[in-house]
Parts: sequence; structure tokens; C-alpha cells
Amino acid sequence: MPSTLLERLRALPAAGPVLTALAGEPAVWVVGGAVRDLLLGGAPSDLDLVVEGDALAVARRAADRLGGEMVAHERFGTATVRGAEGAFDLAGARREIYPQPGALPVVELGATLTEDLARRDFSVNTLALRLADGELAGVPGAREDLDARALRVLHDGSFRDDPTRLLRLARYAGRLGFAVEAHTAALARLAVAVGALGTVSGERLGAELLLLAREPQPAALIALEDQGLGAALLPGFAVDPALAQRAVELCPLDARPGIVALGSALRDARAADLAVRCRELGLPAGESDAIVACAELDRLLAVLRGARPSEADALLLRRPLEAAVLAAAAGSEPARDWLERARHLRPAIGGDDLLAAGLSGPEIGRGLRAARAALLDGAAPDREAQLAVALTAT
Repeated sequence: MPSTLLERLRALPAAGPVLTALAGEPAVWVVGGAVRDLLLGGAPSDLDLVVEGDALAVARRAADRLGGEMVAHERFGTATVRGAEGAFDLAGARREIYPQPGALPVVELGATLTEDLARRDFSVNTLALRLADGELAGVPGAREDLDARALRVLHDGSFRDDPTRLLRLARYAGRLGFAVEAHTAALARLAVAVGALGTVSGERLGAELLLLAREPQPAALIALEDQGLGAALLPGFAVDPALAQRAVELCPLDARPGIVALGSALRDARAADLAVRCRELGLPAGESDAIVACAELDRLLAVLRGARPSEADALLLRRPLEAAVLAAAAGSEPARDWLERARHLRPAIGGDDLLAAGLSGPEIGRGLRAARAALLDGAAPDREAQLAVALTAT
């Protein structure tokens, strides 16, 4: 298996410049997700590289082989190597100490590979492949957990040390389709129950939440709901898998599927409470506004019921696109019509036409809005009809 795995690594597009630059280096390992995904039959595009020993010295030699440059980050024991065919990072093996629950770790360089792997989150992410000879390493049981498609923490204090691992547990469960090992699930429930999330800054939790939103949905949301994690993180959190799935499938290219899916799990939240929580989590305004708008789904559905296309247009143009997607997924025909047809329609007339007809200032805006409304409702299908409507509206 190791030699076969190394051959598969060499075939990856991302591996070419890396293997050229690190030829003959005996202490460089590919670690984590790339090795996990290779063993699962995937083709990872990013390689995390760890050096047992002096990573900066290895990086200098690698840059010389490529005829490129090396940028050292001495404080962190990492370096970036840049050559004509691309760039990659090298990190020295390290150990981590958590001074208190939820705090960022204190990093110590000069560790062995075994110590470096022991600081990671789940056993399936500790697998490592040595570039020199294809040797495969990992914490005890890592390969067995991968074969069993199981997510297992490395020690009982894992979620206490870093509660963001709770969200990563949901992320990996959603992405990989792995089950959470029973003892790990019990530790997660305990961590949630004792308020472990409260020891982490809102910004760190918010960053992890946005990453989770990008994972396959609704699988990641379902995993977030397990162990009570979703409810501990967000008010009113309750997953409707069928609604989330329909919403993701309806998403046009200019909508954000992960935000729509996340919003679908928050229709029971009070919008005001959710807006406060989004601020506490440090979510960007665009994402926060969309999530809150999705939480107002039931009110939006009531207003859209029986609405003409022009009325739906006036409502939905004032809201984030994701709210319209979710309303369409919840069965609103006006929302679906607007999403798929009406929002793309444009009148055949423009401001210059109304200016030439003698209108000016605010009259032009009123005329164009009236022409668009008539077009959407089927009352003014051509240019002449739209012009007539616009002139009448003023």
C-alpha cells in the first residue's frame, strides 16, 4: 500500500513541483487531509507538508533546486517556497499546549512527527506519508478508523481544549459521510452541555460556521444538529432536511447555497435575536442579512401568497436573494416565478426613451418602474405598450 499510495501522490498535479523541490529530503511528510483523501480514492489539490527538524533549512534547499525563492516565517517555523511552476508551504513539526480551555494553543517547535500528529483533531486526520520512501504513519487506530468511516478524537480533553473541534466534527461528518464514534459523540454532548462553546470567541465560532456552510448540505447541518450543537450555537436551530435539500437544488449561480441551507434551519428563530447572535459571531453583513432574512420565511410566505409578479418583484428585490430561494423551496409559486423568470426581465425602454418623450427627473424613475411592473404582469409585452404605461404613470 505505501508504494502504491506514493505513486498516486506523484500523479497529482499539485505534487509535481513539490516532489522536484524536495527530492532527497528524508524528513518531509505529507500529512492530514491529503493522505486521508488519497486513501479514500480521492485526488487532493492541496498538500500539507511537515518537516521533522529544520523546516527553514529544507525550504532553502528546495528553493535552490527550483531556482526560486524562499520566504521564511521564523516565528511560526514555516516557510513558503516559490518557483516557476507554483508555490508550497513547509511547516516544522510542533507540539501544542492549551493554557486554558478554549484558548489558542502555545506552539513549541522541534517536535517529532508523532508529537505533531498527536496535536490534531481526529484520528483520520493524523495519517502521514513520507515523501522519501512512502512510509505511512498515524496515531494508533487511525487507519482502522478510516476503514470504518469513523470520526474519533485523540483524547478525552479534545473538545475542552479547542471547542471549535465540535464544529469541525460536523464539517467532516457532512463532507466525508463518516459516523461519529460513540465515545467521541458522548464527549461532544458533554462539551456542549457544560458550555464549552462559551470559552471560544464568537469570531472563531463564526468562521467555523461559515466553513461548515460550504460543506455538502443538508448533511453538514444534520451533523451540526447532533449532540445539540446547532441549538447551542444559534437560536431556534432546527434542521428540515427536505427543505434544505430543495433550497440547495434551486440555488441559481448568484446565490450562496450554504447560506440558504443554514437559513432554512433558522425559520423558528426570532429575527431580532438571530441578528444579535450573528453580530456576536462576527459574521459579515452580507451573510448576516441573508441568514436573518431566511429566518423570516413564514412571514415572507404569507405576504407572497397570491401576489402578482410585480408585487413579488417589489418584495423580493428588497431582500437578499437567498430569502427568495428559500421561499421558492418552501412552495411559494410567486417566489419561484420571480427567481426563475421575472427577475431577469427588463423593459424594452430606457431612461433615454422617456427623456426624449419629455419626462425628466423623478418622472423617469416612476415611469420605468411602472413599465417593469406592467411587463412582469403581462400587461405591456412590447416596447410601445411599455412606453404608454410609463408616460401614463407620471
